[in-house]
Amino acid sequence: MPATTTRRFFSRETRVSVDIATTADRVWRLLTDATAIPRWNSTVVSITGEIKPAGRIALISTLDPKRTFKLTVKVFEPGRRLVWGDAMGRRTYEIMPRAGGGVTVTMHEKIGGPVFPLFAHMIPSFDASFDQFAADLKRAAEAP
Repeated sequence: MPATTTRRFFSRETRVSVDIATTADRVWRLLTDATAIPRWNSTVVSITGEIKPAGRIALISTLDPKRTFKLTVKVFEPGRRLVWGDAMGRRTYEIMPRAGGGVTVTMHEKIGGPVFPLFAHMIPSFDASFDQFAADLKRAAEAP
């Protein structure tokens, strides 16, 4: 399913889902191995730190390569759910088994807050980046 964005006055939410013919464990390993993420995820320039409970990471994205996002892992449920974020937003990854085999992976990000309307116009759309992430994850997870 292609990325969709919902805009509100104090927030913006973007979501993408992808069906992948693999196991939840394989997807989980890809999502939590910080050193390997830039090799398969073309939307990430670099990521340092550890993706673990209460872990701290520093992420540079292709959307804004001059900015380093300092994030904290908020939820760490192996094979199911991963959430990281900062004061302005949260990114959630959910892995759901499909009845016929494989998994559906959903990535959802909500950004916002009381001052969001003042700078919302300066934040680029995430849709193309989310679609690229979904394609990259599918390719990496289904690779032999």
